Amino acid sequence: MKKISIISFIFLAVAITIVSCHDKTRPGRNYMPDMAYSRAYETYSENPIFADHQTNRTPVAGTIDRGQLLPFHIAKDKVGDTTNFAKARFVPNPLPPLDSSAMVESERLYLIYCGICHGPKLDGNGPLWKDGNGPFPAAPKNLMDPTIVNMPDGQIFYTATYGKNKMGSYASQLSMRQRWMVIHYIKAQQNKANPPVAVAKDSSSVKK
Repeated sequence: MKKISIISFIFLAVAITIVSCHDKTRPGRNYMPDMAYSRAYETYSENPIFADHQTNRTPVAGTIDRGQLLPFHIAKDKVGDTTNFAKARFVPNPLPPLDSSAMVESERLYLIYCGICHGPKLDGNGPLWKDGNGPFPAAPKNLMDPTIVNMPDGQIFYTATYGKNKMGSYASQLSMRQRWMVIHYIKAQQNKANPPVAVAKDSSSVKK
């Protein structure tokens, strides 16, 4: 009789366990419920913190993503005005000198987005000009011209961002970081073609 009672109890416990596992209204007990159910607010779920009860929030105004460059603070000039373009000369390139792999990437970006007009040699003789045989009626700017060679990085960035003369804006095609990278590449090529001349010291000014 005792054995029958024990067997019956075990059978009943197993049956209850099986039934409860399939009964979604009786999930049983969790040893560590905080590991099964997140205490954090889920995306798009309601919460009592904000007035609109929305969890998914837009970024706070004025904030930037981690690793993102600071925004270009100079606005586009109005038609006929060059005040902001002149101010852009004081904006330095925020990127440090590129390593070899980054320079290869900047060259690739230049050839895709700039070389078609300014040419792979930066001489303004790209496929769209092609020594006057291309579809362009006028030659694009020669980036090896002394006026461009001496142009500060900030003004080149201004031109790539807003466009200038017949050149349109490339802000939608290249990110801020990519535009600064391309400028690094342009300056590197300009320096190769026109290496800076060392200024000789005046021997008369040297103290004896």
